[in-house]
Amino acid sequence: MSERKTLDERQQMTDLERLRHSTAHVMATAILRIWPDAQFAYGPPVENGFYYDFEMEHRITPDDFEKIEAEMRKVAKENQRFERMAISRDEAKAMAESGRLGGLAERPGNASRFKLDLIDKIPEGEEISCFKNGDFIDLCAGPHVGSTSKTKHAKLMSVSSSFYMGDESKGQLQRVYGTAFPTKDELMGHLERLEEAKKRDHRKLGRELHLFHVDEAVGQGLILWKPKGALVRRALQDFITSELDKQGYSQVFTPHIGKLDLYRTSGHFPYYQESQYAPIPERDTLEKLADENATCDQLINGLESGEYEGYMLKPMNCPHHIKIYASEHHSYRDLPVRLAEFGTVYRWEQSGELGGMTRVRGFTQDDAHLFCTPDQVADEVQKCLGLVKTVLSTLGMDDYKVRLSLRDPDSDKYVGSSENWDKAEAALREAVEVLGVDYTVELGEAAFYGPKIDFVVKDVIGRDWQLGTVQVDYNLPERFELEYVGADNEKHRPVMIHRAPFGSLERFTGLLIEHFEGKFPTWLAPEQVRVMPISDKFMEAAEAATAKLADAGVRVTLDRNSDKVGAKIRLARLDRVPYMLVLGAREVEQGTVSIRHRDKDDLGSKPIDDFVETIREEIANRSL
Repeated sequence: MSERKTLDERQQMTDLERLRHSTAHVMATAILRIWPDAQFAYGPPVENGFYYDFEMEHRITPDDFEKIEAEMRKVAKENQRFERMAISRDEAKAMAESGRLGGLAERPGNASRFKLDLIDKIPEGEEISCFKNGDFIDLCAGPHVGSTSKTKHAKLMSVSSSFYMGDESKGQLQRVYGTAFPTKDELMGHLERLEEAKKRDHRKLGRELHLFHVDEAVGQGLILWKPKGALVRRALQDFITSELDKQGYSQVFTPHIGKLDLYRTSGHFPYYQESQYAPIPERDTLEKLADENATCDQLINGLESGEYEGYMLKPMNCPHHIKIYASEHHSYRDLPVRLAEFGTVYRWEQSGELGGMTRVRGFTQDDAHLFCTPDQVADEVQKCLGLVKTVLSTLGMDDYKVRLSLRDPDSDKYVGSSENWDKAEAALREAVEVLGVDYTVELGEAAFYGPKIDFVVKDVIGRDWQLGTVQVDYNLPERFELEYVGADNEKHRPVMIHRAPFGSLERFTGLLIEHFEGKFPTWLAPEQVRVMPISDKFMEAAEAATAKLADAGVRVTLDRNSDKVGAKIRLARLDRVPYMLVLGAREVEQGTVSIRHRDKDDLGSKPIDDFVETIREEIANRSL
């Protein structure tokens, strides 16, 4: 709310947003019927619902939701019309001073103070309007549905604290979130998906399955990969590495830190410093400035201007890969040069935006940068897109859409010549069409240095995730004056392609945890087999089976607990272990193992060698 939208911007609502905006007014009406002195601020539609901010003595809790919802249903049943009224500034202020705006009636001595402030924020000359439904009148630009009867499929979701206009100095408010849909079936479907999302929450499963940990002593948004989570990560890295080897990539390693001059050249510093960690000055500089009693402003300004040298936790891998390319002379015969790295980068995200593995401050990209001639761009982009498609199909993520982000021809924010942009956009469009998938074109969504293709994947409960990306870049080769010698014996600029099929290993793993509900396919599972002797008498046979599986490269553990086998199986299922092998007297006598599957239950018995061969084939094929 700190940046006021224009009247036109506020009018641009979808039908669903209009419904939810109207339902916010119905909720306010219901709350005022129960607590007439409530002071309302604003109630916009938001993603997946709406909220209203207000101030009153009673503290709303979820225990109040049923009472508020019952009153909302009454308001909906009354079929109140949403009526728009244009009023003068003086009329608006008079209504606010009487407590009528944001209320059910005049409230002497209880002026609508938030409405008075909002009126003052309306530019001179802009029309002021309010909307009325029943007795409730609120300062509002609209739009709304026709009547409250449309709002009957609603549900209150949560309550939290907020600050008026996001300003702590202006006092704390209460915020109630809700959602609404046109039909009961849509509402129930949404609520069921939310319940399913809670079950699949990667933060909950990550804790229960011992995959990762975030510790305040280490820092918010910094992931500690536990042994089981590290095995999942390693399996993903091995998978993508095997594909990169087929395509002729060279793996590189670069430091986690670089000099500020490197990022000055790339443009990341100081232009994007708000999303990066603060620069690190050299020790000699700090000591010198300390002796001079210099201020923090002098230090910061000196780092930004280049007067003082310093370092930065790398926000991107690109400049480091560029320097590897630039360290040698290249002929057109050497190109394309494909450099790949599992490179960890650091971004300063606001603490309120952090969440488990999906929004972090330190993350590892399956990053690669390709340096090629202009004529090679189309073919290399197609290979990059094919790689992303292979990743998604291997993991069973076949429900995705592709976005082709192009420049806005009327904007001057883009670098590089129109000729190069035309070539890059044509190459990306051709590559997407060869890929054979539906795609949308987003004008004006290109990066400033080049067009890009993003893959948006829909998970098993219908949520969209932006994952793999491929970008064409003419800007950084220019900034770093990269060269290759062409067939004409002249120097030319290479074109640079950025690509990351996973995007971030942290975010991708968080998505996979939720997508599979922790039940990873066998090739990806941190523990693929658990061996369970019925008693200690069969421990020797169990150890031999465990050793045979381990020798075959299977991730296997031996359950040495003295629990009954039923309890062992239940625990293994809770741990999402794909296969459980039970050994008792019959199995030892026959030289077999009794096989249980996490989802398919009892699979019968077979010789251990046969099982080893079966699971090795399943892992090698990366079967789902």
